[in-house]
Amino acid sequence: MPRFFLSDINPDSPVITGEDARHILRSLRMQPGEKLILCDGQGTDYFCEITGADSGNVTLRCLDIRQNDTEPKTKLTLFQCLPKGEKLEDIIKRAVELGIYEIVPVLSSRCVSRPDNFLKKRIRLQKIAKEAAMQSGRGIIPQVRELVRFDAAVKEASSFERTLLFYEGTAEPLSGVLRGEERAAALIIGPEGGFEPAEVAASEKEGIKTVTMGKRILRCETAAVTAVALTLFLTGNMG
Repeated sequence: MPRFFLSDINPDSPVITGEDARHILRSLRMQPGEKLILCDGQGTDYFCEITGADSGNVTLRCLDIRQNDTEPKTKLTLFQCLPKGEKLEDIIKRAVELGIYEIVPVLSSRCVSRPDNFLKKRIRLQKIAKEAAMQSGRGIIPQVRELVRFDAAVKEASSFERTLLFYEGTAEPLSGVLRGEERAAALIIGPEGGFEPAEVAASEKEGIKTVTMGKRILRCETAAVTAVALTLFLTGNMG
């Protein structure tokens, strides 16, 4: 059933306008009588039936209201050092599908990608996050935050209940540091070239735990998705 996020939902007479209305009518070719889901972005789903449509509006009748049950109990934030090309887009898509709470792009020493104006890119990345949330049945739209430097990322990440930096130079496995009770956790993933030893040392000084996912070296985009999936699994959020 198609899902659309709408911040202001009147359950007595819900209406979809703008780009979403055009998508319903022109791309999906939906007709009166067909059903869809509205979500308020706060975890509440409104199951609706189309009652009328024109070029700019889709009017609905609300059939049922339910709490969305897809959100993990652990709010997981991904601090992702900028990779090259379009890899960040793919990371965001997969991470949102898996259940990430928010994504913080990070500029670290070995980042090859250093955009002059991240604002325009961020708008596109947020749209990608929204589309992935719609596709995967999420109850919220995970936020893509502003680009931050590594030292600022470490400072913020250290305040989480559990923060893990993934580094091939450590022997401590991920499975050994998660209790399964974390309500909020953060993951820090490096760029293609990994982290500078000084960055790892600075993180550890702030109390951040360095962990590994095994002996094989993963590409940064593989590492990010694998880290999110394993963390959610080990905290009891994957079925």
